[in-house]
Parts: sequence; structure tokens; C-alpha cells
Amino acid sequence: MNLSNKIAAALVLAAACSLTPAQTLRWSSQGDLQTLDPHSQNEQLTNGINAQVYESLIKRDRQLGLAPGLAVDWAPLGPTLWRMHLRPGVKFQDGSPFTADDVVFSIKRAQHPASGFRVYAEAMGEPRRVDDLTVDFALPQVNPAFLEQATLVMIMSRAWSESNGAAAPLDFKSKEQKYTSLHSNGTGPYMVVSRQPDVKTVFRRNPGWWGKLDGNVQDVIYTPLGNDATRTAGLMSGELDFVLDPSPQDVERLRQNRDLRVLEGVENRIIFIGMDQARDQLLYGSVKDRNPFKDVRVRRALYHAIDIETIRTRLMRNLALPTGSMMHNARGTFGDPELEQRLPFDPALARSLLAEAGYPNGFEVTLDCPNNRYVNDAEICIALAGMWSQVGVRITVNAVPRALFIPKLEKLDTSLFLAGWGGAVTDAETTLTPVLRSRGEKGVGQYNMGNYRNPRLDELAAASTLETDPAKRAELIKAAFREHNLQVHHIPLHRQVIPWAMRKNVEAVHRADNWLEWRWVTVR
Repeated sequence: MNLSNKIAAALVLAAACSLTPAQTLRWSSQGDLQTLDPHSQNEQLTNGINAQVYESLIKRDRQLGLAPGLAVDWAPLGPTLWRMHLRPGVKFQDGSPFTADDVVFSIKRAQHPASGFRVYAEAMGEPRRVDDLTVDFALPQVNPAFLEQATLVMIMSRAWSESNGAAAPLDFKSKEQKYTSLHSNGTGPYMVVSRQPDVKTVFRRNPGWWGKLDGNVQDVIYTPLGNDATRTAGLMSGELDFVLDPSPQDVERLRQNRDLRVLEGVENRIIFIGMDQARDQLLYGSVKDRNPFKDVRVRRALYHAIDIETIRTRLMRNLALPTGSMMHNARGTFGDPELEQRLPFDPALARSLLAEAGYPNGFEVTLDCPNNRYVNDAEICIALAGMWSQVGVRITVNAVPRALFIPKLEKLDTSLFLAGWGGAVTDAETTLTPVLRSRGEKGVGQYNMGNYRNPRLDELAAASTLETDPAKRAELIKAAFREHNLQVHHIPLHRQVIPWAMRKNVEAVHRADNWLEWRWVTVR
């Protein structure tokens, strides 16, 4: 089905619901959300869409500040005990009341090993019902980032989940299917009307939502379109109102179109290269008796071989901020210039390091990449392959859709990969514990896909998690990132600069987490 047919079919549905065109938001990006299960996949587009249907205890405002959500207030009762009072009168979309039982159920559900949010839910501790509208959280340890983590876990109906065989989140990496794959029942401002994976998903305003919409959008039609030119053409022709991720090559042309406008800003997201540093043998490559990436000289060689300025100017058209930090925003490392400093582009040094490590003729390896997840993700991988070939590392690029790429990484089925990390949370905890620490219990190191172990890094990061003195904690955080950079466990590339393109009659709030909040959108 082509773009016109997809959108026309969705508009017929909207007309059948007696919705006026001015209240319909038709938007697109290059990939589809992974699932409607809000605890299964921790992936930005999936989270951003599910959060229009489900809600968390604490929300984000337009500047990413903390704001009341399903909890109206919160306070510590001690160093490891928090109390939240819940919003009265809230109902799920099936009409059932929202209570403390649903909060306790949801936090525990998100602590399941199949949950992409396990590390955050575990850090929220043991939820305990006090009464229908009060919940206590007994934390396993002091947690300075507790309120930040409370924004990340969405609340589900216990009765609905259990009655539909979904008491636990679906295991996406094992291709499990559950009722929550295609159905939802949240408390949020929008509800799912229909879901056709990789085709379109239609939403309608929830008439029973407790809050107030600042915009006028009643109906939302999301159409994933993998081809950059198709998304641009749909926007320019008026078949789409909004494109989340226009190609950098098209942005200037879109700016010059009198019927369109472009909003842009730096996203809280780092794009980086990861390497398998655990296996004794290279899984996908020409070296069969050892793993080159266990040697820091090889990791450093790949870093020195990257011409980041060419990527920034020619490929990304300046819609990228190169950095040497693995923190998705500079605030998280307090703007420390040492941590932001990249290793210099030096192909001669790269070749020397490879020879010193025992690879004078280089080696072959497969680079796994998504082709519909980040801005120019497959193109970045192709560019890196060309740069690394100049120092003898011959790359086979395996670029696949995010639906295949994400489970592959979750199973650690990779030798070398491109990925990203970011979101609304600006605290370093959200990078240190899930991404940089060694894989362990209760979600620690859950997204350490290189599976390396660094006891010194673990010690510093764990100490920062517990430290309540801001100055001491800042020093621990910076020391942890310095240790990471010294060992080159990842190769940072850049922070994305995200342009949003829309029709002139659309007003939207551009947030640094690349999150389109539908309740703030007006279509005139």
C-alpha cells in the first residue's frame, strides 16, 4: 500500500468518528514502535508513543522538569523510604478505577527479567500499598535518582493485564507475542483505535482523561515510512502534517518551503560504537583464535581512524555535535571539557596500534547497524567502514530494521555495533548503571552489550549511585567516565541534532528528548 492509500484509509476511519480534519495529526518517522507493551522495550519511539496511552507517576514538563502525573505529590520518609499520594478519580480506558494496587503491580511487572525497564524499576525498590491512593517505596539503598526513575515506569491495570494473560512483560528478543503486543489500556490522554504493525496505528483522544489538553488534536494517525524521500514528499504534498526525522539532506529544502517550518535542537542522545570485549574468539570476523576487541590498543585504533569532522559536515550536514563523552548530554558530566574531548583523528597512529597489537594487516569484522533507528544510521556505518578500511580493518556492514537489530543486541549476538542512548533523564545514573557497568543482577549493566568487565569503573559508578553529597558525587561520576574513556569500552561519535519538520499550520513543543507530546500539539 503506498503512502496516499495508507493515509486515505486512516482518514476514512477518522471521518467515521466524526472528527474534523483540523483535529487530526498525521505524522511519520522512519520506523515503527516495537510493541504496545509499555514494559517490554526501552526504545525511544516505542516509549514516546506508548506514553500517550499509559502514564507514569511523575511526568516531564516542556523543559524536562519533573511534574505531577499519576502521583500528585511525593516526599521522603527517611533515607530509603519514599511516599507518594496518587491522583484521585483516575480511570483506565476500560472504565476501571486506578488505585495503589495498579502501581504495586506495575513496578513489580517492570522488575521482571524480560522488561527493558528493569534497572529503573529495581532501583525504585519494594512498592507497598498503604491505602487506595497511597504507596510507599522501600528502597534497597539510598537513591539520589529515585524521582528521575519514577518518570520511566508506566502504570498498567493489574486486573486487565492478568485477565489477558499479560501479568509479565512480553519477551521481545524471543519473538514472544501477547495480548499487549497489539492492545492497550492506560490512563493517558489517547487510546488505541487500531494497530497494524509497520503499516499504521490510529489513536483517538481519551474522553475520560483526567487532565487538560493544551492542543486540539483529537485523532492521531501514525504511519511509519522507511524511505526518506517518501516522508519528505508526504509532508510537502500535505498528506502528512509532521515528520519526526527528516533526512539531513532534505532539511534546507524543507526550510525554504513556504508551507512548512522546521524546529531543531540538540537531542539528549549519544551515538556510539560498541565492541564485544568478552568472548575469547571473534564471533563475526576473520580472526578465529582470539578477539581483537579485548585489546585496548585495537579499540583505540578504531577510535583514531574516525574522521569525525567529515561525518559531521558531509554526512550529517552539521546536524551532529561530536563528543568524546558517553553521557547523552553534557549536563550529566557537568560540562567537563576533559570528558568531552575526543581522541584525535590519526590514521598513522591507528595503523601503528594495530601492528603493535598483532594485526599489521588488519582483520575483517561485521558491523551491525539499524537502518531505521537513528539519523543516517546505516549511512554512518558505511562511512565508518570506509574509514576503517584505510587502516586495514575491513568491514561488512549488516544494516537491518530496528525490529531485527534490537533483539540481536539484546542476545549479545554481535562483534561490533552502532547504537545510541539517551532520553529525558539528565542524571549520569541513567548511563552509568545500565550501560557502562558490568552486567549483573537486577538489571545492572543490562545495556552493556559489549559485555566487558571493569572492576574500577564498577566501583566508582556504584559509589556515585549511593553518594548524597552533590560535590562528592560529581567527582565520582567524572572519575567513572574517565576510567571508561581510558579503556575505550565504547567509541562515542556525536550527539544528534534533531530537526522536526511540519506543516505551517502545526504547532508543537520540541523537547530535548525528541519526544512529541500530542496533548501539546495544535493543528489549525
